[in-house]
Amino acid sequence: MPGRRDRVAERVAVIGGGPGGLYAAALLKRLDPDRSVTVWERGAPEDTFGFGVVFSDETVGGIESADPVVYAGMRKEFVRWDAIDIRHRDRLTRSGGHGFAALDRRRLLALLYARCRDLGVDVRIRTSAPTAAELAADHDLVVAADGAHSATRTAHADVFRPRLTAHDCRYIWLSADLPLDAFRFEVLETPYGVMQAHAYPYRRGASTFVVEMAEEVWRRAGFDRLSGDLPDGTEGTIASCEKLFAGVLEGRALHGNRSRWQSFTTVANGRWRHGRIVLLGDAAHTAHFSIGSGTKLAMEDALALAASLREQPDVDAALAAYESERRPVVESTQRAALASLEWFERLGSYVDQPPTQFAFNLLTRSRRVTHGNLRLRDREFTDGVERGFGAPPGTPPMFTPFTLRGLTLRNRVVVSPMDMYVARDGVPGDFHLVHLGARALGGAGLVMTEMVCVSPNGRITPGCTGLWNDEQEAAWRRITDFVHRQGGTGQGGTGQGGPGHDAPGTAIGLQLGHSGRKGSTRLMWEGIDQPLPDGNWPLVAPSALPYREGVNQVPHALTGRELAGIRDRFAAAAERGARAGFDLLELHCAHGYLLSSFLSPLTNRRTDRYGGDLAGRLRFPLEVLDAVRAVWPSRKPLSVRISATDWAPGGATGDDAVAVARALADHGADVVDVSTGQVVADERPAFGRSYQTPFADRIRNETGLPVIAVGAISSWDDVNSLLLAGRADLCALARPHLYDPHWTLHAAAEQSYAGPAAPWPAPYLAGSRPPPTGRTDAPKPRLTLDS
Repeated sequence: MPGRRDRVAERVAVIGGGPGGLYAAALLKRLDPDRSVTVWERGAPEDTFGFGVVFSDETVGGIESADPVVYAGMRKEFVRWDAIDIRHRDRLTRSGGHGFAALDRRRLLALLYARCRDLGVDVRIRTSAPTAAELAADHDLVVAADGAHSATRTAHADVFRPRLTAHDCRYIWLSADLPLDAFRFEVLETPYGVMQAHAYPYRRGASTFVVEMAEEVWRRAGFDRLSGDLPDGTEGTIASCEKLFAGVLEGRALHGNRSRWQSFTTVANGRWRHGRIVLLGDAAHTAHFSIGSGTKLAMEDALALAASLREQPDVDAALAAYESERRPVVESTQRAALASLEWFERLGSYVDQPPTQFAFNLLTRSRRVTHGNLRLRDREFTDGVERGFGAPPGTPPMFTPFTLRGLTLRNRVVVSPMDMYVARDGVPGDFHLVHLGARALGGAGLVMTEMVCVSPNGRITPGCTGLWNDEQEAAWRRITDFVHRQGGTGQGGTGQGGPGHDAPGTAIGLQLGHSGRKGSTRLMWEGIDQPLPDGNWPLVAPSALPYREGVNQVPHALTGRELAGIRDRFAAAAERGARAGFDLLELHCAHGYLLSSFLSPLTNRRTDRYGGDLAGRLRFPLEVLDAVRAVWPSRKPLSVRISATDWAPGGATGDDAVAVARALADHGADVVDVSTGQVVADERPAFGRSYQTPFADRIRNETGLPVIAVGAISSWDDVNSLLLAGRADLCALARPHLYDPHWTLHAAAEQSYAGPAAPWPAPYLAGSRPPPTGRTDAPKPRLTLDS
């Protein structure tokens, strides 16, 4: 690749001689041989920590196209394998078809040092770099590849705005004289608690062996007190780990290399660039080792940076392009890494799962690998997982029935509650009949109403539905009758089936709530959470705190007598709901509405018996639950929706959610619908694919209570994966059902399922297969004459 005449960044300084810094230097010099590139590395190549480095086939392909010389050197060193082994309670489960490549980190560094020397890069080892600011004075570009503890990032923290999040587990990098032929996850249940080893081959006869455990397990095992005579102080640790993991090591030795116990820290930055200075690799971002290699990410950064400098007209544009290209990729990787990290932090709550389900749960922990992925890679493995789950042959997990009290749902799909804001005086009309009826015809096992308000002043907007008078009750009865007659029974209207029925129809659930301090606002499309221009009604809440200071109305702090009145309104609405024919009732204790605002310490500042610690904050929601359970038919299930975290400092946490779920179960809740956030206006949710499901997962596996998982679940593959892994019992989807009212039926068709859990209504049978489209593969006319 020849150099450009209009050279961008003639003088480049690289701080840090790790793989990312060296690879960036080599690429920049190769793209422009006349460019001056200098690397400063305060250590020596042999000082590197760790052992093996793992790459995906995609990254290896990028390296091959960017620098064939580096690729050729790496290829000679690669150890390749395609299986993952999970040992759990003395049973080894193997999943194949994955594809990995790894090599010795020291050999990789040697290859990159050699490549830099051959290209003419000035590599200054055992030499501390000047500061980035000093280098920027006489260089066109300064690449800060100075690691997770980056001095450059610290010096310019006001610009980069770093966020460092420390996590709970302790881990140590070791190597083993162990000739593995797969990636191995070794789960060890000890008197101290659960430990795990992540192991993989990196050269013939040697494997990386990372030991990890929760902080409290680490302390109980005495690792905090172990020391030895080795320079890195790991002799005692190594001897202990060799004893603990003797079953897998089979007498082979463990070795250290600058090894020490540490806690993983996730590094993120608001910006990656500052003038001529740019962060690369661990200086810019880290991702937990359980889903991949920081080296892989750093080398991908280097490739993107070099390409951006070649493609853009100046350094500023190039750095903007580099960050724009890499940031979404990195943030997606970090979300997956965080999900994986948190899964291992909760490992102890999964060890009682059957071995095949445990293995599936581990493999899908990051939410990037799904049931569909694994089915393509290893059909035999997923068939075994499905059998263990209880799915009949040919039946996707989402189309297995589920029973709550006296209600058997024909499948595991729930149409999530979605406010429509089109009611008049709280009365649901034709729109609600068509909206909910269409979703019922679409095949879901359970269709939920929007939040139905228990009083006029408990509405969010003037368009919200209610259930406080006879007219509303009759209108809801019209809708439940339609759902039960026509709700996808496959018979054109044979009614709702009960437990054991071959093809029960769709069930319909009633969600009851009170807006609290988030009421008296405009319709969503007129300005969400904005107060009405006129006709506002008074708001109530546990404390006199507005949702948005200076925007929303200051609510009245409820008195004891007023609380009793609201409790009675919930009970009266529940009685009406039973008469109206609903199959399930859900209390809305989420999203900052009235009952939710009692649970959060950010919105409940009361000093009486309804405030203070979690037990006090729970008191009123539990009183409402008790009142509702007392009047709701005993054969019918009762759900509670909660916000499992406030996504805000000082707010409700996942630990609180587990305690809340236990209390709800003790007071008669049959299932918890686990949502998050929307409690305070300044929340910072960690949005992403299935981002709320880990909270449902935790509640289910720590309490044993059935859960409904929600939150950016968008595909039937996600649903199957969550169910098979034991993270949820039911999955609720909102936007997919707005996009496609027949989402469940189409999911069945796409999986070639035509059983009783997803019957097409008789009038719709002709549409149960995709309609033909214009042909694109028709025979082409001869347009040339062959000689």
